[in-house]
Amino acid sequence: MTHTLSIRGATLADRVVPRSVLADAALVVGGAALTALAAQLVIPLWPVPITGQTFAVLLVGTVLGMRRGAASLLLYGLAGLVLPVYADGGHGLAVLLGTSGGYIVAFPFAAALTGWLAHRRWDRRVIGTLVSFLAGSAVIYAIGLPWLAVALAQLGQPHDPMTVLRLGFLPFLIGDAVKAGVAAALLPGLWRLLGPKG
Repeated sequence: MTHTLSIRGATLADRVVPRSVLADAALVVGGAALTALAAQLVIPLWPVPITGQTFAVLLVGTVLGMRRGAASLLLYGLAGLVLPVYADGGHGLAVLLGTSGGYIVAFPFAAALTGWLAHRRWDRRVIGTLVSFLAGSAVIYAIGLPWLAVALAQLGQPHDPMTVLRLGFLPFLIGDAVKAGVAAALLPGLWRLLGPKG
C-alpha cells in the first residue's frame, strides 16, 4: 500500500484530513489520547474492569485505518508503561503483566483488523460495521483470555476455561453488542454525510 491511499482504500480520516506525515502523526497521537480518555470510563469489576477502551480501540482502527490505527494503539500501550493512561489511571509493567494485560496487548491487532476492513469499505454499511467491530472484539478476547488465565494462575486463583470465560468474557458481551450497534449507527451515517466522493 502506498502512502497515498486510493479512493477505494480511503478511511474516514483520509476523507476529512489531507494526508501528510504531520497529519498522520497527529491522528496517531489523537487516537492514543482518545483511548486513554475512554479507559477512565470505568465500571469496577475484578479481575478485568468494564471500560470504554474497546470502543475507542475499534473506532480508532476504523477511522484511521490499519497502519495508523495499529500505531496509535501501540503508542497507547507503550505510554501506559510510564503514564497513568490505562483503566482507572493505572500504569506500569505490572498492569501489562496482570489480568488486564492481554487485552491491552491485543489492542493494536484489533485496531489493525478493523482498519484493514475499513480500507475495504466495511464501515460504510450497517452490517459491515457490526461484523468489523465484533471481529475486532474477537481478536481482543483471543489474546486477552489466555493471558488472563495465566495471570490468574500466577495469583493462585482458579483459572479453568469456564472460570476465565465467566470473569473475562461473559460480563462484556452486552457492552460489545451495544458498542457495535452504536458504531453501526454512527459510521455509515458519517459516510453518507460526507457524500459519494469518499
